[in-house]
Amino acid sequence: MSDAIYGNVEGIIRRQMVLFFLIDTSGSMQGQKISAVNTAIREVVPELADIGGADIDLKIAVLEFSMGCKWQNPAGPVSVDDFMWNNLSAEGGTDMGTAFRELNERLSRNSFLKAPSASVAPVILLLSDGQPSDDYQSALAALKNNNWFKSAVKVALAIGSDADCNVLAEFTGTSETVLSAYTPDILRKMIRTVSITSAQIGSRSQPLQEGDIVSKQDTMAAEIKNLKQTDPDYNSADTLEGW
Repeated sequence: MSDAIYGNVEGIIRRQMVLFFLIDTSGSMQGQKISAVNTAIREVVPELADIGGADIDLKIAVLEFSMGCKWQNPAGPVSVDDFMWNNLSAEGGTDMGTAFRELNERLSRNSFLKAPSASVAPVILLLSDGQPSDDYQSALAALKNNNWFKSAVKVALAIGSDADCNVLAEFTGTSETVLSAYTPDILRKMIRTVSITSAQIGSRSQPLQEGDIVSKQDTMAAEIKNLKQTDPDYNSADTLEGW
């Protein structure tokens, strides 16, 4: 049989998934904290390339916030194969509410979730070492009404003892998906593990359990609970401050 009959067959249509990093770049992040973030994300990006296999087109979007906020790639999420990490620096306040409003604007099919085929729910990782210096409550309330945000896998990393874990838990929806990092090494480890695990969960279909589909957020919470039970680095009670 001639191969010509396959000439018009379209390739596999890949679903888009966006991995969002929301990164606090306020002045208190200077030094070891922002250095650990830069190193960890730069190193983990190549490991994300194969997640989802042929079915998922994984893209990355990075939003930094201090006095205001800005995207590392303002034109939109970049395919993991083409993504190049640009080191972040730290100065200024902690305009987390501004970042929440910007994220809300971009979580739309008319913006960063625009895709030629379908998009799966995004993954959103929030990293912060302090407390919001602007009105985050109204911005977060609006964000929580965004259907993409509701279905997203959301994890927050609290960096150091001054991070407001209550605000981070408000963002993710539960304290079960907030991790605390008290040393540069543990922060790098957490960023790698959480990035890979959340992307894996976000990229796959959820199986039935006892007749119900468990949400991806609940699956992520279960993974974090297991990490806290099995690895001392993920148990903040057993970790000394090391910044």
